[in-house]
Amino acid sequence: MNIEAGAAASALITIFGPPLGAGVTAFALTCLFRRPRSRGEAGSRLLCAVAMAGIIGPFLLVALHSWWPSLFVSAGLVMKLCGIPAALGILFVAVPVLVLAGLPSWWLLGGVVRWLDRRKDKDIGQMARDAARVVRDVRKSL
Repeated sequence: MNIEAGAAASALITIFGPPLGAGVTAFALTCLFRRPRSRGEAGSRLLCAVAMAGIIGPFLLVALHSWWPSLFVSAGLVMKLCGIPAALGILFVAVPVLVLAGLPSWWLLGGVVRWLDRRKDKDIGQMARDAARVVRDVRKSL
């Protein structure tokens, strides 16, 4: 393997490794609560968890950083105390956030599929009105 290929592989692992690992962890945790009924369901759950950890997780991480930036500084200091580069301190915070992002993915997908299935005879405008009504009802209940 030449240097460029090694650097590319390292970059890919750095970028996709934490969301992938977090998604697999979230998948494993959801399987503890309810076992998949088939291999297809297991594959769908895994894909959902990895996708949510990779897509929604970074947004949650940015929101957490803007709300609580000292948490990331503290994580860097803990890593430094352990003799590990402080830049890796973000993993102390990022991985749990990514796992939390992947946990509800299967249930959210199931909820959306059931909601759409109940409205299978409606057009997109009627579905949009139904969605707006649901949002309004949720806001009133809060």
